[in-house]
Amino acid sequence: MEYTVQRLAALAGISGRTLRYYDEIGILKPARINSSGYRIYGKKEVETLQQILFYRELDVDLDTIKKILKSPGFDSADALRNHRSRLLEKREQLERLIENIDKSIATAEGRMTMSDKEKFEGFKKSLVENNDKKFGKEVREKYGEEAVMKSNQKVLNMSQEEYDKTVRLEEELRMTLASAMQLGDPGSEGAQKAANLHRKWLCLYWDQYSAEAHAGLANMYVEDERFRAYYDKEQPGTAEFLRDAILIYTSHSKKNTEL
Repeated sequence: MEYTVQRLAALAGISGRTLRYYDEIGILKPARINSSGYRIYGKKEVETLQQILFYRELDVDLDTIKKILKSPGFDSADALRNHRSRLLEKREQLERLIENIDKSIATAEGRMTMSDKEKFEGFKKSLVENNDKKFGKEVREKYGEEAVMKSNQKVLNMSQEEYDKTVRLEEELRMTLASAMQLGDPGSEGAQKAANLHRKWLCLYWDQYSAEAHAGLANMYVEDERFRAYYDKEQPGTAEFLRDAILIYTSHSKKNTEL
């Protein structure tokens, strides 16, 4: 079956303007243009649009989606299986948070008591489980099972103050990195401040820090498309810029005994 812009947009629950924009940026071209000048989409384009919308639901930016879809090794069935796995993870996290809310409501109404630690247990468990599902295999291969277990336990044992610190550091890192990227120099003061903030953030999760491990992780941010998609979500090229800043930072750190 074939669709015009308006019919396909209505079917997918998006605007016609979105489809025209996808055409303009080359992520979803119509199958053909008919004699009246209308864009016409066929089965292949419908399936591609479905993939795009799944990736968008998982917060992947359009530039990254385009690279994934255009890559020679792209397999639609494998992509769908990956979408399903990640959506199940999101559902599990939502269910865990809903349970936390239910307990919090019961506590507020005096039907039960909930310790401060329990109030944030769901967030920390979700963080550990989601990271392990997404990156556990690669991280274990790079750093070993013991290092991963120690890191996970460190997260689960975090006090509320420590947990809040991770959130603040991550936000400060995001803002500092975005500002530094405007200059385009990974060796600049702002970029090196971002690398140092990243090191501080890592130390809240890692049992032991080393410049070599930090540099290795930075390379993984670029080599692994899932890490790259996470960092490039708001601004394409962020993963590479952060990696370059960290490589400069860790090279200097090796010469400095005081980290």
